[in-house]
Amino acid sequence: MAERLIGESDAPTVRFETLGCKLNQADTQKMAREFAAAGYRVVGQGKDADVFVLNSCTVTHVADRKARQSARAAKRRNPRSIVVATGCYAERAPGDLGAMPEVDLVIGNRDKGALTRMLGDAFPERAPDYSSDWSMDAPAEFGEFRTVPLATPDDGAAIATALRLRSRAMVKIQEGCDQVCAYCIVPKVRGRERSIPLDEIVATANAYAAAGCQEVALTGTQLGSYGFDLPDADIRSLVEAMLARTNLPRIRISSLQPQDISDELLELWSDSRLCPHFHVPLQSGSDAVLRRMRRRYTTVEFLDTVVRIRKAIPDVSITTDAIVGFPGETNGDFRATLDACVEAELASVHVFPYSTRPGTSAAHYDEHVDPAIKSARAAELGEVARELSREHRQRFVGHTRKTLWERTTSHGGGARPPTWSGLTDNYIRTRAPSWLNLENRITDATLTAVDEDSVRAVIPT
Repeated sequence: MAERLIGESDAPTVRFETLGCKLNQADTQKMAREFAAAGYRVVGQGKDADVFVLNSCTVTHVADRKARQSARAAKRRNPRSIVVATGCYAERAPGDLGAMPEVDLVIGNRDKGALTRMLGDAFPERAPDYSSDWSMDAPAEFGEFRTVPLATPDDGAAIATALRLRSRAMVKIQEGCDQVCAYCIVPKVRGRERSIPLDEIVATANAYAAAGCQEVALTGTQLGSYGFDLPDADIRSLVEAMLARTNLPRIRISSLQPQDISDELLELWSDSRLCPHFHVPLQSGSDAVLRRMRRRYTTVEFLDTVVRIRKAIPDVSITTDAIVGFPGETNGDFRATLDACVEAELASVHVFPYSTRPGTSAAHYDEHVDPAIKSARAAELGEVARELSREHRQRFVGHTRKTLWERTTSHGGGARPPTWSGLTDNYIRTRAPSWLNLENRITDATLTAVDEDSVRAVIPT
């Protein structure tokens, strides 16, 4: 029997590492609640644990490599820990991870709902006394939704602290994707679209509020499709319910497609609790490339959506994703992407060099772009993105914004106070010196100067 890392009378411990998107972060939070309900104690980064759970991403080959590196690092750090790989890479290529000597158990997205039971069956010496009533049996398709209540606000606070979610948490509202874009592996690793019942979303958000979180971000694969499979539900009615049935100071929407952003939805941002920040994927500024990608909008529709958002919501920040080097992308196509990003005056552009994903239709396309050209385009767009970000942040110098302070980035010393890092309501990373304990507090902050990746600020007295 493997030796326990803690005393036999203590609860077994579990530590999580999350790679990839906000949806994965929401999944990790849910798994943490399930482990806590099963009798495990969730511990934070840097702590030894009986079980290490890696929630992996597979959107690019780089994400796959990071997952393998994380598994190896976890086992090197603690050879006695059980390393469990789950998430999208585990769903797409379980054999790759299972062949690694550092990985003890591979559980894909389809079986995430039964993770605690499967772990207990495989390694009973590392599990608490358990029974099947606290772990859902996974259905034949992808795991269904199950809200795991927090026993007390203190339990929620302990999980939030361990996962560094004391201030901000992710709440999943839907899962899966039916759009099947040519480059994207997500439909194969997340399944078909399905919505979480509204009452469960509200209950989860209120649990985080009770645990002290000041902000939740609603996340999913296709948020704009929310409610298509529920009676009398859509993304607008969900946001209305969040405003009416929670007391969270801040609610953020993680990502919406251009075609999903209606004027009626934008009207809800008259409530200041909704953060003035939209993530609207562009992927390419070339309509020819968008058609090959099987995206459902044109560049003009993307730009028109940006204009409508700015008209409806003052001081809004708009961020995007862009893929460079998609098969068949010409220099003219790439220039169109550059032009669209500049015209939209974006606050941030997440640049992704195209990565071939086995199982997608784009993997079979001709005219794959030379890797050197792809890298050069990614570097050029990255430089444009950095300048756009700086220009966007510069517009707010002299403005006072509501800022949620998360942590200290320096301890100060002597006559110098610590420096605190936070996010404004419109998603600008801000740093300010203060002797006050600002952790998990929302205050006014006057932005004073732009740094490389943030804005310096002072807190009005």
